[in-house]
Amino acid sequence: MSTDAVVTPEGLVPTGGLPGAGTVSVAPAPDLHEPLAAASVVAEPEPAPVVFDVSDLSVFYGDYRAVRDVSMRIRRNEITGFIGPSGCGKTTVLRCFNRMNDLIEGARVQGRLDYHGVDLYAPDVNAVEVRRRIGMVFQKPNPFPKSIYDNVAYGPRIAGTKKRSELDDIVERSLQRAALWDEVKDRLKSSALGMSGGQQQRLCIARAIAVDPEVILMDEPCSALDPIATARIEDLMKEIKTDYTIVIVTHNMQQAARVSDATAFFSTEVNPDSDVRTGLLVEFDRTATIFSNPHDQRTENYITGRFG
Repeated sequence: MSTDAVVTPEGLVPTGGLPGAGTVSVAPAPDLHEPLAAASVVAEPEPAPVVFDVSDLSVFYGDYRAVRDVSMRIRRNEITGFIGPSGCGKTTVLRCFNRMNDLIEGARVQGRLDYHGVDLYAPDVNAVEVRRRIGMVFQKPNPFPKSIYDNVAYGPRIAGTKKRSELDDIVERSLQRAALWDEVKDRLKSSALGMSGGQQQRLCIARAIAVDPEVILMDEPCSALDPIATARIEDLMKEIKTDYTIVIVTHNMQQAARVSDATAFFSTEVNPDSDVRTGLLVEFDRTATIFSNPHDQRTENYITGRFG
């Protein structure tokens, strides 16, 4: 006894009808000459717009060249980390991004540093306006000799915000972002100089955030903080990078690996005749590449602890 059926990859499948004499029909084989459907391809995300375009940047103090031939592109809404041994020029390069080196007698730069396509060191560029758009948090906390509230509100007041309710909102929001609000909300009128070193540093971060810059430069902002406060600041950086571009100098390679999207490794070269050291950029790439598959042997030696 047989039934009408179709041979399929799953086996013999009845096609219906009562049992009885019938035939077995075979499903047609696929045409091997037809092209296979193309596999779906996941497109790579478009790179973020460039905020800073640095080309062959060198920094001099008088006749001494502190850093040479730095080239990199820093992109919007990313965290870029600068790592390397002490004295390799990380902070010197960082201070170029908002022209803080202008305040050092004899300091000058060669090369080009563009901010949204504008040469930051062009004669007609206002350095004060540059620093308004590109804020900075220094390694050593530097609170003003004012109350906690007035430290955070200082910048917005200078920028023209006078309404108390608006200032209150800015102060609270900035302190919350700096992981400090819960610790100081009941003593906002107390002097900032009475805070601990770690609290003062977070206050300086809140003060920088309060004026809503586009870029925040951070020179080892967590060096004076305990592990819990450091974790809060790292979480803060990840949160606010949706609104700001962040460039951070750190001696903590693990921190750079945790928070940064791109990493620049700096090192030094020594003049064998004069023993003068000059900083240089060895490698700049995505953080995952720097820490897992660096292209330069010096980078690998540093991140694996063979020197530095």
